[in-house]
Amino acid sequence: MKIKSNIFINGLRLYAFHGVLSQERQVGGEFIVDLRAHYNIYKATETDRVEDTISYADLCDIVKREMAQPSALLEHVAGRIAKTVIQTYPTVESVWLRLTKVNPPMGADCSGAGVELEVINEK
Repeated sequence: MKIKSNIFINGLRLYAFHGVLSQERQVGGEFIVDLRAHYNIYKATETDRVEDTISYADLCDIVKREMAQPSALLEHVAGRIAKTVIQTYPTVESVWLRLTKVNPPMGADCSGAGVELEVINEK
């Protein structure tokens, strides 16, 4: 049986050092990550065993590890996160990710700017 399902993390707040400006990479800033990993959770629905699913705590660790590596572009960081999730969990069919820079230095009053992507595992 196949179930359409996702494991997700919403609103993970992290302090990191990403940006095109050198000051952004020196001072850092706040970021918010939303992530959905699409895969079949059927086995876990039957067994009730964490070994039969993807732990959202493990996904959180992947996000934290990739966010700790400074990059100029949010596109680069988001792509690394999604690719690492798929490499770590080959049963994941796709990863949707939104990466928001909370206070971007662009001379505008907004609650954030960033990137959103979906990476399909083409197995």
